[in-house]
Amino acid sequence: MITRFALFEGSIKPGRTEDFRAAVKDRLVPLWRQFPGNSDVRVMFGEERDEGAPEFPLMLAITYPDRAAMENALGSDARSRSRDVTGEIVAEFFDGRIHHHVTEANQYEG
Repeated sequence: MITRFALFEGSIKPGRTEDFRAAVKDRLVPLWRQFPGNSDVRVMFGEERDEGAPEFPLMLAITYPDRAAMENALGSDARSRSRDVTGEIVAEFFDGRIHHHVTEANQYEG
């Protein structure tokens, strides 16, 4: 399995945190869940961090069985629509940058 992360590095405009989170949940999560072939969509909102660490108010993780499934999802209509909505939300609520990372997922039981 592989997981593609979208890391929102920066800050939410003052006083807009709850509005940002609601927009993500109401407008983006339904689109992200439509990405074909995904096995898991996780949306994590930053709560606290180490002193001096960069701020990540949102981290998105979408897991796929393999790279082919991920590439198919990245070319999908749902992904295209989510990019448009993300642009709207970022313009209204977020100051920063978004970068993506693809990881190979490994899981170990405790």
